Amino acid sequence: MNQEKYELVITAEQVVSTDGRFNMDDLGAGNNYKTLDAYFKRADGQVIRRSYNKSEKRNTNQTMPRIACQVFENSIAGLSVEEKENFPICKYTPKDDVIRGIFTSVSEFKKQRNTIEFLIYRYDNGRQFVLYCWNIFSTIVFVQECLRRFGAAGDQFVLVYREKEKKEADELEQQESCAGEKPAQTFKGYLNPYSATIIASKNVIFRGAPGTGKSYLAREIATDIISNGYFDDYTLLSEEQKKQIEFVQFHPSFDYSDFVEGLRPCINEDGSMGFCLQDGVFKRFVARARKNYEDAQKPQEAIEKDLSVQEAMADFFAELDWGKDAFETVRGNTFYIMSADDRHINISVPGNDAIDRLSLNTFAVRRLLEAEKTFDKVRDITDFFGKKNPTQGHSYEFAIYKAIMDRRKKQPQVKAQQQELKKYVFIIDEINRGEISKIFGELFFAIDPGYRGRAGEVSTQYANLHENPEDKFFIPENVYVIGTMNDIDRSVDSFDFAMRRRFRFIELKADEQLEALSSLQNEDLIDEAGRRMAALNREIAQVDDLNENYQIGAAYFLKLKSLDFDQLWTDYLQPLLQEYIQGMYDEAGIMKKFADAYGYGKASKEDADEVPQD
Repeated sequence: MNQEKYELVITAEQVVSTDGRFNMDDLGAGNNYKTLDAYFKRADGQVIRRSYNKSEKRNTNQTMPRIACQVFENSIAGLSVEEKENFPICKYTPKDDVIRGIFTSVSEFKKQRNTIEFLIYRYDNGRQFVLYCWNIFSTIVFVQECLRRFGAAGDQFVLVYREKEKKEADELEQQESCAGEKPAQTFKGYLNPYSATIIASKNVIFRGAPGTGKSYLAREIATDIISNGYFDDYTLLSEEQKKQIEFVQFHPSFDYSDFVEGLRPCINEDGSMGFCLQDGVFKRFVARARKNYEDAQKPQEAIEKDLSVQEAMADFFAELDWGKDAFETVRGNTFYIMSADDRHINISVPGNDAIDRLSLNTFAVRRLLEAEKTFDKVRDITDFFGKKNPTQGHSYEFAIYKAIMDRRKKQPQVKAQQQELKKYVFIIDEINRGEISKIFGELFFAIDPGYRGRAGEVSTQYANLHENPEDKFFIPENVYVIGTMNDIDRSVDSFDFAMRRRFRFIELKADEQLEALSSLQNEDLIDEAGRRMAALNREIAQVDDLNENYQIGAAYFLKLKSLDFDQLWTDYLQPLLQEYIQGMYDEAGIMKKFADAYGYGKASKEDADEVPQD
């Protein structure tokens, strides 16, 4: 996966890209690229970014020309009709004709070019510019012409982009038409403005009304962070990158053993049932992050040594004929290795009258191989582990150690590179629905952003059952936690205060997540959904016992991909709102006001025709 980002700079005189393949004679190549960021930079260094409508998607193929329209709006509007119609927009190759024209309506645009490849820039209470736009390079000529006619010496546009992944390249390009009022967030290397907040705060909880897209936003931010601002679509991550994100949903039955560690039923070697200590989802995740964090601090020599040990053990067990290859202890006891994993090496000792099955510690064998010394006898191992007397397993561990060492000496030296420090994001959906103190236990201390790393190490509840009881648990610096919670959920009242001060709480209001409506891919449908949603939420806010936390989020309106407005009301919104006002005075009157505000029963045949079928 190529994750290189390119920067293209447009001035009145030239267009230069850090991608050596870029050529102004082949602007059609823009089909293969995706916008990450775009901005206008004045000669004095001032940066101007695009203003957004609340329902507008960020960083599309239209971002750069929209900034040009925004910056030079008055100058473009002041052109004569003839000058607008002859304004150069695009010239794909030297052999192609120049595509021209800034029009005042879609119908006027389509008289010249009957295509859906256009953008609409609205301004001044109903007026608009309509011009051709398709891939991210298709308006370079337009932007450069704006600089020549209206810009000052030294002004420039900057476009940051990357190659599309296969999934993106296979999808049909969708035309996006938006307008702008709200100032954009400052770009800091990530696609989502909240990503930098997560990095700075370590622990963040998104709270708000149902349907505001909190869970979707959390996964989008996690993807943005893991890919270093390359994309925010989780499905585009590699399998290795997906291991840097974990998702769990809390519920009343979720507890410490699910999250940290606990005794779980397991099957013993003899087939009987027993209990063994198993790590929970968060502890397993932290172990991956901690290994990366520690590996990234190691010098190259130490990394090569670790890899050498890992490869030696992996090759040894891979070539083993389980249960058939015989090994001998110093005293001549024959044994066979039956199975092995990251925790245990299970052996069979047929000649032992006391016990014929034994489970050895894989970690202990690894520590012997990683040690800076050679072990010549069993007593050396006993001393290494700080024991007064040898245990039953030391003789067998010594025999396996010798067998791997003999094989390792014949292997070529492993070459390795310095490990890259990666970020790991843990998402807790519905964090308030679990009993926080029961789930986190002593991790209240370790999860505090001020006590990341060994400064916050703690002994877990089952430390005495660990392979090394002295080992402490801590959360490394490269772990970030995102939680989500609905403000109206009754369980919010019992959310632990000790946990509250360890998280930064960010409210997502219903009208701030309208960007999600852009996936409806129909401008009229998007506008109508936004209008009805706003009207309904205004009416909800008028009810004395309700507030903004009860308003309806945009996620509900995404169901319009397969439903019409009346079906959305009867099947989803009406039951939810009835639950909100149950027991209030004049429930029927309140519901009628909600229905009228939403426009239930007023959906026209045009509305139904516009809804894409599933």
